[in-house]
Amino acid sequence: MISYQRFGDVPAKRHTQLWRDGRLLTEEVIGLDGFDGPASTLYHLHQPMQLRRLGGWRPLPREEWVPEAHIHHHFAGQTLAPGGDALSGRRLLAFNDDVEVWLARPDRVMSGWYRNGEADELLFVHEGCGTIESVLGDIDYRDGDYVVLPRGITYRVVPDGPTPQRHLVVVSSGLIEVPSRYRNGYGQLLEHAPFCQRDLRGPSTLRTIDQEGEFEVTLRIRGGLQDYVVPHHPCDVVGWDGYLAPWALNIADLEPLTKQIHPPPPVHQTFEGRGFTVCTFLPRPLDWHPQAVPIPYSHANLNSEELIYYVAGSFGSRRGIDVASLTLHPSGLTHGPQPGLAEGSLGTTHTEEVAVMVDTFHPLRLTSFARELDQPDYAWSWTPPIELEPASEPAVPRAAGASAAPTPTG
Repeated sequence: MISYQRFGDVPAKRHTQLWRDGRLLTEEVIGLDGFDGPASTLYHLHQPMQLRRLGGWRPLPREEWVPEAHIHHHFAGQTLAPGGDALSGRRLLAFNDDVEVWLARPDRVMSGWYRNGEADELLFVHEGCGTIESVLGDIDYRDGDYVVLPRGITYRVVPDGPTPQRHLVVVSSGLIEVPSRYRNGYGQLLEHAPFCQRDLRGPSTLRTIDQEGEFEVTLRIRGGLQDYVVPHHPCDVVGWDGYLAPWALNIADLEPLTKQIHPPPPVHQTFEGRGFTVCTFLPRPLDWHPQAVPIPYSHANLNSEELIYYVAGSFGSRRGIDVASLTLHPSGLTHGPQPGLAEGSLGTTHTEEVAVMVDTFHPLRLTSFARELDQPDYAWSWTPPIELEPASEPAVPRAAGASAAPTPTG
């Protein structure tokens, strides 16, 4: 999304000579859609194709769980134990042909380097800070950061210390982009967008490392992982320019949109991918119409599925949901506020909720890891206990010209 960038030494013209210390540098073009999509051009001290050893290919773990019933789910993500690094510690929760959702609680530096050769990645940092080191430069990350990692970028995640972190990782078979309705024909963010170019952070430091040795690079390709050992440090780039690069956006820099009457979730959209969107719910003023119900109305997603990761605060339409929990509201089923919450929301003027939602347009398939976290009572949380008495209509002012609600009959 960040437009043209240039770092370090590059020649005046593409595909021309660049020398350093008496050697001709190796030019590498990384790009999408043949030569028609976003691309960057890198200048290496060494040929990036060199190998020292070749490891094996192994399939990614994807043991599917098919629940006995089609119901809503609550996953206790906060129970995931720390372990592994930002790659080895990932656990796959849900997936389809368009998108995968992983959780991780890394507590160490990645031992090698990683490149996703078949998908874009969106890393949401719930808890933790550190640096993402890439061949295009370093990006520091902190709590609340989204980091977009385009396919083809070699990187590793270096936490600041041993304290376990919490990551939510969205892996997309297509591009992860800023929604097209936020951009003009030149790619510039429009005035109504909930963030602007000044909020986006690209690589801040390009470190050129000329070091021989054995460096492990893991490539994700064809649904699995292939290990390579290369003879030179991957970060041997002296300069690059182009449009394809990692970038970050912190949720504290988002400007949530509000309306007089409760708006649907798409007003909170942050990213779009092929077959899914990502929305961010943030602290904000709530609906101000005198008869507003400032809480999501019941709705049925007839051809989409709603996976929500709860980051902070209290989510007004849910009970029993803790920080780092996830809920899945699948297609074909109605969901909305649990009993009593709509009435309890009346008169509320602000919300402190923070959550990330992945809304998919094709059904999600669950994994055995999801089964480990599943809380089966959630599907019954809309069924009131027998002793629950009906709420009385509150005395709230009506909007000018509005008529009183009709008295129920029958």
